[in-house]
Amino acid sequence: MPHLAAEGVAAKPYELLRQALERSSKVAVAKFAMRDRERLGLLRVLDEVIVLHGMRWPDEIRNPGQVDVPDVEVSDEEIDAAVALADTLSGRDISDMHDEYRHALEKLIEAKTAGTRPEPVETPAPASAEVVDLMAMLEKSVTEAMASRTGGAEATVHDLPAPKETTRKTAAKKAMPKEASVKKSAGRKPRSA
Repeated sequence: MPHLAAEGVAAKPYELLRQALERSSKVAVAKFAMRDRERLGLLRVLDEVIVLHGMRWPDEIRNPGQVDVPDVEVSDEEIDAAVALADTLSGRDISDMHDEYRHALEKLIEAKTAGTRPEPVETPAPASAEVVDLMAMLEKSVTEAMASRTGGAEATVHDLPAPKETTRKTAAKKAMPKEASVKKSAGRKPRSA
């Protein structure tokens, strides 16, 4: 396979951009044309090569006002556990990720080409409406992520404080005027769709 990095006149600007991005630990946003259309892209360095990730234009992104954000409360312990999970997963080698859908599709194509029946796929059980212990799930995810990073070796995991019992909103809180509720949530950052 031929080397696809820039050659000739474009070699020096390419190498300059690559080294600048790598040294600064930053990414660049660029416009590019593909399929007769101008698109947005994110440039970053991966294995000493500049790679492009396609992005969406702002008008292609759903308006956050159209998203019904549930009004739920989370404890500081739950937030800390979520941050711990993100810290554990950050810096993970992207080569560990696999396109499971494509793999399953290729197996299906191979089976059909060979004239055999594809292996049945286990369908996941439907989601139940039962209450989920978010702290237990976060602790399990942190433990699994740490174990996968240490190659299966025992990881040191510290117990998180037991989750506080959450109760239904009190009548006083429900009776809070709409304006006070809006002011309360005004400090939240909008979620991306």
